[in-house]
Amino acid sequence: MTRVFVPADAAALAVGAEEVAAALAGHADVVRTGSRGLFWLEPMIEVETPHGRIAYGPVEASDVPGLLADGLLTGTAQHLRLGVPETIPFLARQTRLTFARCGIADPLSLSDYRTTGGMAGLEKARSIGPAATVETVLRSGLRGRGGAGFPTGIKWKTVAEAKGDRKFIVCNADEGDSGTYADRMLLEGDPFSLIEGMAIAGFAVGATQGYVYTRSEYPHGIAAFDKALVIARAAGVLGEGFDIEQRVGAGAYVCGEETALLESLEGRRGQVRAKPPLPAHKGLFGCPTAINNLVTLASVPAILRDGAAAYQAIGMGRSRGTMPIQLAGNVRFAGLFEAGFGVTLGELVNDIGGGTLSGRPVRAVQVGGPLGAYFPPALFDTPFDYEAFAAKDGLIGHGGVVVFDDTVDMAQQARFAMEFCIAESCGKCTPCRIGSVRGVETVDKILAGTDVDANLALLRDLCHTMKFGSLCALGGFIPYPVLSAMNFFPEDFHRAHRLAAE
Repeated sequence: MTRVFVPADAAALAVGAEEVAAALAGHADVVRTGSRGLFWLEPMIEVETPHGRIAYGPVEASDVPGLLADGLLTGTAQHLRLGVPETIPFLARQTRLTFARCGIADPLSLSDYRTTGGMAGLEKARSIGPAATVETVLRSGLRGRGGAGFPTGIKWKTVAEAKGDRKFIVCNADEGDSGTYADRMLLEGDPFSLIEGMAIAGFAVGATQGYVYTRSEYPHGIAAFDKALVIARAAGVLGEGFDIEQRVGAGAYVCGEETALLESLEGRRGQVRAKPPLPAHKGLFGCPTAINNLVTLASVPAILRDGAAAYQAIGMGRSRGTMPIQLAGNVRFAGLFEAGFGVTLGELVNDIGGGTLSGRPVRAVQVGGPLGAYFPPALFDTPFDYEAFAAKDGLIGHGGVVVFDDTVDMAQQARFAMEFCIAESCGKCTPCRIGSVRGVETVDKILAGTDVDANLALLRDLCHTMKFGSLCALGGFIPYPVLSAMNFFPEDFHRAHRLAAE
C-alpha cells in the first residue's frame, strides 16, 4: 500500500490534519510525521512514489476524494500539487541540520531515526571519550540557542571540571517568546534528537541524570517526548548510566531564565537566583549543572557525527552553524527557516517571508521575543548574527521574527512591553517589579498628552535603571523594545500630544 505522510504537528492539527489523515485511512498507509515548517501550506501531505516524494497542500479533508480519483497515490494528481518538497523555494534555500528529519521521518520510530543518521553522534562521542567530546563541541563554535549565545563547549567544560558527587543536564524547553515554536516542533517532530543530544552531554560532563523542563502549553510535544523516552529506555539508549525525566512548567515566563527554572525544578516558586554561584558550579540541588536550550542540545548530534569543522564552516563571525529562524506575525510565508547565520533581516522578511500578509508596507520587525528590539526597514541590512544585532541595541534571542505592518501603534507596543513585565516578573528585584508598573503609568501619561517631553525623559531614565539594575534579563531587556520604539518611531509618542493641541 502506498505510504502517505501526514503531519501530526500542532500547527497542522490546528488546520485539519487529523481529518485529512482519517479521510486517507484505508486508501493508503498513513504515516504521521512532524511538520517541515511551511505553515501557510499546512496540512501539507507527501506521497511516496518510485521517483521520490510529491507534496500537496494545503489539503482539506474534503479534497481527499477528488485527489484520490485524480491519481494522488501515484503523485500525478494536479490539484494542490506542490511537487518535490525540497524544490519548494522556502525549503530549497535552507540549510537543514537540526531540523533535517522534521516532516520526513516518523518521530517515534527509533529505526527511522537510526536510518537517517541518528545515534551516530552518540556512538562517536563514546568512541573518542568525554574530553574529546567537549573539545569537539567547543571547536564547533556552537552557542546557546535560547538567547544568551554563550559558547556551549565552555559551559560543558566548566561542568566537566567542577567537583561534585552528582552532575545534571537540564534542557530548557520553556519556550515562551512570542512568535517562537522551534522547541515545540522538535519535541513533536524529532524527539530522539534531543534524547541523543542530552545523552552526549551527560557522557561529556559526567552527568547521570537529565531533566527536560517543558512549558505546559505544549500538550502534544509533552506526550510525544514521554513516548520517545519509553522507547529509548526499552532500546537501551537511556537507563544505564544516564536517564532523562520530563517536568512540565506551570506557565511562568520567568522560568525560561535558567536559575528560576532550577528553582521550579526543585519544587519552589520560580524566582531568579543571584549569580554567582553559576549553575555550572552549583546548580540543580546544589550540584554542577549544564543548562542548555532544546535547540542547542538537538544540534549536538550532527556536530559529533559530521565533525566540528563541518559545523564551523557555516555562519559568520562568532555565530557558527545554523539558526532556526521562526517567521511569524503579519507575514505572508510564516514558518521555520533554518539557515546559517548571516542572512539579512530584509531577506528574511521581504524575500523569504514574502512581506506582510495584509499587503501593506512593513513598518517594524521585533526579533528576539517580547524582550527584543523593534527594527525599522532602515535596519533591514542587519545580518542575523549575535554581535551584529547587539551592535544595534537588539538581540536575536531564540530566533523569533514577528512582523508588523504600517497600522501598528509603536507607543502601544512600548506600553505592552512594560505591561508584560508586570505580569511575568518574579517580583524578587525592585527595578523589574516596580519599574514595570511605573513604566505603564508613564506611557499612559504620554499617550494622554500629559507633559510628553518630560515623561519621555522619565521613561528613558526608568529604562536605564531597569537595564542595569535588574537581577535577570526579564527586567534588564524590557528596555530594548521600549527604547527602540521611542528611538525609531518617535512620532507615535507625540501623536496624542498633537491631537490635544489641535
